[in-house]
Amino acid sequence: MQYYFVVIGATDNPLYETDIIPSSRSSSINDPNRDDHKHLNQFIVHAALDVVEEVQWNTQAMYLKSIDRFNEYFVSCFVTAGNVKFMLLHDQKSEDSIKNFFNEIYEQYIKVLMNPFYEKNSTITSTQFDSRVKMIARRFL
Repeated sequence: MQYYFVVIGATDNPLYETDIIPSSRSSSINDPNRDDHKHLNQFIVHAALDVVEEVQWNTQAMYLKSIDRFNEYFVSCFVTAGNVKFMLLHDQKSEDSIKNFFNEIYEQYIKVLMNPFYEKNSTITSTQFDSRVKMIARRFL
């Protein structure tokens, strides 16, 4: 499975996105259909934003679990106190590992916010954040 992770800002703009490919499938990096899947992944996550907005006002939890489904894919979401959404597109339901993944990512996101050179709701371009996201994904996903 290839995971797709995206951070959506409070104004519904994408702050960060990445494809997470398990090391056992590293040969798929040169897949010619990869760009087509990227657009489909973006579409699925974008369509789930409406569901997130509906669900987030009915619960006090930050982790909203699996909020939407498209064919064999699930969309899980975590909403921060600042209304920033962490969304993960996946095809396997493993709620505990996904929750732990989101909690670790939240810690890394807070560190980005504490950086005085980072402007709130702007694109996250830090290579250190990117490498930590992928390291956390290897551990939990």
